[in-house]
Amino acid sequence: MVAALSFVFPTPDDTMDFGRALGRALRAGDLVLLAGPLGAGKTTLTRGIADGLGVGGRVSSPTFVLARVHPAGPAGVPLVHVDAYRLGGDLSQLDDLDLDTDLERSAIVVEWGEGSAERLSDDYLVVRLDRREDDVREMTLEPHGTWADRTPDLVEMS
Repeated sequence: MVAALSFVFPTPDDTMDFGRALGRALRAGDLVLLAGPLGAGKTTLTRGIADGLGVGGRVSSPTFVLARVHPAGPAGVPLVHVDAYRLGGDLSQLDDLDLDTDLERSAIVVEWGEGSAERLSDDYLVVRLDRREDDVREMTLEPHGTWADRTPDLVEMS
């Protein structure tokens, strides 16, 4: 396993910019798990990812619907944005979303998915976010499987 990579983003725009770089690197079959407390920047990062992928639709936290599908844009890869916060570890509800089927043709970003969604694939990227008291975001990337080879490319793109 490749060592975790850490970044510091002084503004939410910097978080968006990194999300754009990540979005440009995503392809069908990619699984990204976002971890961090409320207000850390998970949805902001996802907005950047969606922008980088060029998908359609407004990106907002899908807390009340669990998942939103954003249609493919020019890159040809749809984005499935899942918020597992309300599931509280109830894996049956995650199974009901058929994410394993979506994963074949989409990139999937799961907020609060650590501890449950990683079972969808051996290849996934955990992105840990935290917001300091001075409003600066700290991010750590933890690559698993094939992401170990791809993460250095993200560093160059950002």
